[in-house]
Amino acid sequence: MSLARFTFSYLLFTVVLGAIAYLLPSVFPDVKILANKFWVVFGFLAGITFIAYVVADLGMKRNPEAGVMAIMASIALKMIFSMAFVLIYSVNSKEKGMVFVLNFFSLYLLFSFFEIYSLLRNLRHQNK
Repeated sequence: MSLARFTFSYLLFTVVLGAIAYLLPSVFPDVKILANKFWVVFGFLAGITFIAYVVADLGMKRNPEAGVMAIMASIALKMIFSMAFVLIYSVNSKEKGMVFVLNFFSLYLLFSFFEIYSLLRNLRHQNK
């Protein structure tokens, strides 16, 4: 998958995910579903996932034999930056943590699944 094609599909995925997140509070008005700074978390995870994909893609193109190591390195960097974000957010926020934890991990997993799926599609094309 080329970077332009990934960017288009990633933007489409991000818009769909954002639309779902935007509509959830109106579907469930009595339940607090989103954290206070949900869109900051959403933007951070969307940005860091895109950067991680670009790093992994460049690593796979530079040295195809070490493609798996590039993927692992990008995932590790994404995890480190995400943990730093959670620490900074937790220190600066006074809200209850359960809503934030559910928001953060659901977004982290959804973005990670999309990133890994796209990267594995690249590896599949290298094997043929």
